[in-house]
Amino acid sequence: MSEADTETLIAMVTSLLTVPHPGQEVCGGDVQAAAASIDAKHAKDSSKPASAKRKTPSSDLSNWLVSPHPTPSSSKPPSFKKRASEQPDIGPGSLAIKDTTHFSGGSPGKPAVDLTSALRAPPPSKPSVPRLLPLTLSNPSMVAQHTPCTLHLSILPPELACELFYIMMDLSQSWKRNKWWLFDRIVESPHRTSFFVRKSNGMDGNVAWQEAAQYWYNGRPTEPPEFFPGIMEKACEYVENIVNDEMRKRERLPLEWTGHRGADGQLWHANVAAANCYEGAQESVGFHSDQLTYLGPYPTIASLSLGTSRIFRLREVVPSDEIGSRCARTFNIHLPHNSLTIMHAKCQESFKHSIPPQPTLDLYRPPCPHPARPSSRPEPSNCRINITFRFYRPDFHPKSTPRCKCGVPTILRPDMKNRHDGRTDRYWWVCYAGAQNDGKGCDFWRVMDMEAEGRGSAFADPGQAE
Repeated sequence: MSEADTETLIAMVTSLLTVPHPGQEVCGGDVQAAAASIDAKHAKDSSKPASAKRKTPSSDLSNWLVSPHPTPSSSKPPSFKKRASEQPDIGPGSLAIKDTTHFSGGSPGKPAVDLTSALRAPPPSKPSVPRLLPLTLSNPSMVAQHTPCTLHLSILPPELACELFYIMMDLSQSWKRNKWWLFDRIVESPHRTSFFVRKSNGMDGNVAWQEAAQYWYNGRPTEPPEFFPGIMEKACEYVENIVNDEMRKRERLPLEWTGHRGADGQLWHANVAAANCYEGAQESVGFHSDQLTYLGPYPTIASLSLGTSRIFRLREVVPSDEIGSRCARTFNIHLPHNSLTIMHAKCQESFKHSIPPQPTLDLYRPPCPHPARPSSRPEPSNCRINITFRFYRPDFHPKSTPRCKCGVPTILRPDMKNRHDGRTDRYWWVCYAGAQNDGKGCDFWRVMDMEAEGRGSAFADPGQAE
């Protein structure tokens, strides 16, 4: 080792030692002696008992919240760079609420308060209601089990269903997309729609019923409706038979229509129909319940699906007093070509329905050619035709519909949030002029009273049987 390296090593060792007094030599420049001196000092420090070692005081929440133990007056405070008289006491004990009765401004009878006693645990949170995953109802029995609907497959003869699809597709070219005001802007329905009335049942030539058709959807004034095409009339007879068979199996509800039967002995007759065309996978309609203005309470609506298959979605509206105990569930129903969905009594009062957009779509391949082009090969289609057959009740004739302050017929809505016994729902008449009047309506609102408004026939007694 060179002399320069030795001097460097001695300097490094010196820096590890206690600074010597002036004039004190460090081991006379001997490296081995310096190393021995360091080992001796380390051994001496290690031999001290643990109690003699300095402990770092621990700090936790209790030290800051609880008042410190009083110290004798003779004890000295810890030394600081500044004297205690010059620096305020900001130690842990300063956070405690101390007895101030010896001060002139304090309350004489107020004891000292420990801050820990003022801290309370947060109130227990309410147990969250578990969300229910959507449920796909893959067959008619599941639909009847979980919803107030029934699903019926292949209800029309195949040739009739195919021909009706072609005729309605041709008519749909002139159908319109409904427009209405919503939140200060005009919105347009993402599908085409139209309305038809039946020649039978006293509909033809009746201007009042044409008014019902004119205001049937979102208050949009329309031209007088067309009559059922002949092929729709044939399909309607099949629909009526199925609907009436189902109604005979079900319990009737208060306020439900129980009027006279027709010559065929059937109670439910479709006298109007709303038709919709959904072209492609993205045309849809959001969650809604049908207006009851001319249908009355607890209506029965029969929805016929033709063409490509789509998903029909149902979701219950949970009453306000049950929101904390359960969640609504969404049900998905696959609607194939030539299927009939019947929305029975209570469906419009307790459920909302929709046709959602779909990421993919199965094309409908007609089994027979177009009747106007019998020699042409059938072409696949991405359209769904939906015909909802309805019964407009005579006791809810347009002449009996209240007018609001705007001079427009009101609409009838169920009180979906405050159902109380599941059998007798409440309804109210409300202004709907804002849907078309630049979003401006009035504050008209009135509870429907069947007896005061002279409406019937309906079940007044929940236990009454037909």
